[in-house]
Amino acid sequence: MSKDPSRLPPLDLLVSFEAVARQASITRAAAERFITQSAMSRQVQALEAELGVALFQRRHRALALTDAGRQLLATCTTVLAQLRDSLAAIRGQGARELLALTTTPSFAALWLIPRLADFTRAHPGTDVRLDASFERRDLKRDGFDIAVRYGRADAAGALGQRLFGEALVPVCAPALVARPGSPLLALADLARHTLLQITAGQPGGMPVDWELWLQALGAAQVQPMATLSFSSYNEAIAAAVAGHGLALGRRPLIDGLIASGQLVVPFGQATDTARVYVVMVEPEARQRPAVKALEAWLIAQASAPTITA
Repeated sequence: MSKDPSRLPPLDLLVSFEAVARQASITRAAAERFITQSAMSRQVQALEAELGVALFQRRHRALALTDAGRQLLATCTTVLAQLRDSLAAIRGQGARELLALTTTPSFAALWLIPRLADFTRAHPGTDVRLDASFERRDLKRDGFDIAVRYGRADAAGALGQRLFGEALVPVCAPALVARPGSPLLALADLARHTLLQITAGQPGGMPVDWELWLQALGAAQVQPMATLSFSSYNEAIAAAVAGHGLALGRRPLIDGLIASGQLVVPFGQATDTARVYVVMVEPEARQRPAVKALEAWLIAQASAPTITA
């Protein structure tokens, strides 16, 4: 008895075929499907036996689709995509919404995390996965919906929607200002205090950000009593809150600490930098209402009045 030509082969074989055809490699497709190379090869052979035609031309260290293989790949690509979308929609009925956001550690710790509970309270059933890293993630490949990135102001339009710029101003713990015998009223008073910074330009020298800030104010000759350098900006700000010296506060990231009284601006004026924060949305993710809501919330939060010193 001849086989029914309309009979469908096992779905597993079709999924494996699509992976091999897309990757143009049995080895890479096997790794994607978490099976051995030999198992993947057997699945392709089983599908070819089921259909009675060759789907690939085996060349030295390469695979090429036959005409039948190209015809099957076009159908598999469309049908499997529709099937995955339908399954995702079915599974998503009544399920919790998960949003994945990536940004820098300083933006996450100082600006986003203190505010994030407001978003989750306003959107019950929506969970946020936060990735704080200096590594620039590929949103689609790495599975992220939104990124908040830090970059040059002149490139902001190419990066995404601008949230806000950045200004530098000296900050310290209130106790440091009140300490007897070590006033903090003017730039010259830095000679009695320790400056906090992420990295120093030269051992024993003036920290780079402080040097540029003082130059902008025409006070490059001012030298501190000492410097403390840290591996991250968050550590430098934590040291400032603990009263270990003065840090250059990046506003508006540190405005919450000023509002709470953990930091004060003892003197000096803010100087703008050429850096900005922008929000980017993965194009396909933008279709989801929860992603649109998070983007709008970030923009609204960034547009809220900032604290003035």
